[in-house]
Amino acid sequence: MNILVVGGAGYIGSHVVKQLADTEHQIVVLDNLQTGHEQAVTKPATFIHGDVRDKSLLRKLFAEYSFDVVFHFAANSSVEESMKDPLLYFNNNVSGLITLLEIMNEFSVKTIIFSSTAAVYGDSSESVIMENSEVTPKNPYGESKYMMEKIIQWCHTAYGINYVVLRYFNVAGADLTGLIGEDHRPETHLIPIVLEVPMGKRDAITIFGNDYDTNDGTTVRDYVHVVDLADAHLSAMAYLLEGNESTIFNVGSSVGFSTLEIIQKIEEQTKKTIPINYGERRKGDPHSLIASSEKIKDVLGWTPLHTDLDSIIESAWSWHLNHPNGYEE
Repeated sequence: MNILVVGGAGYIGSHVVKQLADTEHQIVVLDNLQTGHEQAVTKPATFIHGDVRDKSLLRKLFAEYSFDVVFHFAANSSVEESMKDPLLYFNNNVSGLITLLEIMNEFSVKTIIFSSTAAVYGDSSESVIMENSEVTPKNPYGESKYMMEKIIQWCHTAYGINYVVLRYFNVAGADLTGLIGEDHRPETHLIPIVLEVPMGKRDAITIFGNDYDTNDGTTVRDYVHVVDLADAHLSAMAYLLEGNESTIFNVGSSVGFSTLEIIQKIEEQTKKTIPINYGERRKGDPHSLIASSEKIKDVLGWTPLHTDLDSIIESAWSWHLNHPNGYEE
């Protein structure tokens, strides 16, 4: 098969590409390198530098490779940034998907696995979030992803494009070989930011809000190891190719950890003290997001193998120690 991975040079996309690279399929990665890194793309995948909104480029690639499956990861993904510049998010995320789906329909490509987010649920009052929980995004990032989900669903109805939507919770860790990992510029994810303190790149950590309705007052999140998440994508592809119905899955560990607990666990792992400052809450941050992954376990047989906090932090710490400047060695 020929597989297109849009955004495949980014953090999550590159881990999926690495697993796909071990198969017999031909893999093409399209990425504009806004946040991705060409060095993260595992050979023999073919890398194309380009934007998902470039319809002429997409048309050329679809004509040349006759894709069977599309994975879509390309999106801006910072909650804080989306609150400041919502049009950036609707332009890149929503417009980019529309362009991709137009070309998929033009070339009769009927299979897409879409990278969504738990941010679509907003500030849910439910202790554990199901796929049928209320969807009320609190920020333009989550809103853009929910709009993208709905667009895909309508394209399924109208054009027969089959889909699996994977709603991730917090993704962390690095490939267990240590070859690829997390390298954002600037970094916005908690674990790599905290790891900058024991690496000497940051003096202290600021926790944004300590008055949330949680046990210690800091936000609670469900963390899934990026290797487990990549496994879920391959399972979703196999599921669709077997002719099963389009659907949505949560992907998480079903266990919540607070920001303070993450910092304390990193102190244990690195044996370094991490000074903490407290700041004001960030707009758009829900107090708690914990997944129910029962559906994906029941339907796909997917079970996370590495999603305990020690495994996540150990692999992330190893990556950052061995790549202190990320992919810029």
